[in-house]
Amino acid sequence: MKKLFLTAIFALSSFVLLAQVRTPQSSPSSTLEQVVGLTTIKINYSRPSAKDRTVFGSLVPYGANWRTGANANTTVSFDENVKIEGQNLAKGTYALYTTPKADSWDVMFYKTTDNWGLPKTWIDADVALKVSVPSESSSRHIETFTISVNSISNDDAFLNLEWEKTLISLKMEFFTKDVVLSSIESALSGPKAADYFSAAQYFYQSNADLSKALVWVNKALDINLQDGKDAPFWYLRQKSLIQAKLKDIKGAIATAKLSLASSIKAGNTDYEKMNNDSILEWSKK
Repeated sequence: MKKLFLTAIFALSSFVLLAQVRTPQSSPSSTLEQVVGLTTIKINYSRPSAKDRTVFGSLVPYGANWRTGANANTTVSFDENVKIEGQNLAKGTYALYTTPKADSWDVMFYKTTDNWGLPKTWIDADVALKVSVPSESSSRHIETFTISVNSISNDDAFLNLEWEKTLISLKMEFFTKDVVLSSIESALSGPKAADYFSAAQYFYQSNADLSKALVWVNKALDINLQDGKDAPFWYLRQKSLIQAKLKDIKGAIATAKLSLASSIKAGNTDYEKMNNDSILEWSKK
C-alpha cells in the first residue's frame, strides 16, 4: 500500500513539473504602439526569423497570400481615419495580409481579425483596402521579420515591413489638421449638454457643491430644449436626486414625475421603477 502511495505521489509530482514547463516561442509576439499627430497606431504580430532559409520566393512563395508574420493574425489598429497610399481607410482594427511578388507586394487590410493565419475562406467583401507597392532590396540582412512606423511627422508616416533583404513601405496620411480644427471649434463653442450633465453627476456622487450641481444639470436641460430636444429622462432623474439632497423635496418630486413620464414614453422600465420608488419615498417626508 505504501509503495502504491509513493508511486502515486511521484506520478503527480511529474505531472505538476511538466505542467510548469515553459519554452520560448519560435516566433515571439510583439506589440508596437505609435502616435502620429493625434492618431494612435497599434500593431500586434509574431516575428519569425530566417534561420539560414531563403524567405521570399521559397519559405514565403511569390504570388500567394501570406499571413504577414506568424501564428495568429497580424493586426493593425487606427483610432482615427487614415489614408494608405492615397486611399481612405476607416478607423478600426484590421488583419494585415500581403501577397509578396518579386518586384511588388499587394497589401490588404482585412476586416476579420480572429483567424489563425489566413482565413479558411477568403471573403473579398472583408477587404477594407488593397494597395500595391514596390518592393525594395536592402543591403543589410534583416534576420527577424520587423514591422515599424518611421519618418513620422504630424500629418504622415511610413509603415515598413522588412525581412531578409526585402523592404516594403506604405505611406500613411493622417487627418491631423481636421481633428485639431474640430477640437478648437468644439472648445470655442462652449460645453455641450453632456458636459454639464457629467459635471453635475460627478458633484452629486462625490458630495461636492450641490448648488453648482443643480446649476449645471439645469444648463444641460436648457441646452437640450434650445436644440429642440426633449429633456432626457436620465437628466431629469439626476436633477431630482440633487434637489432631494438639497432638501427641496417638493421640487424633487415634481422633477421625478417629469422623469417618470419621459421614461415611460421611452419604455425604460428601470428608470420608471426608480422614479416611482423615489416619489413614494419622498412623499413620506
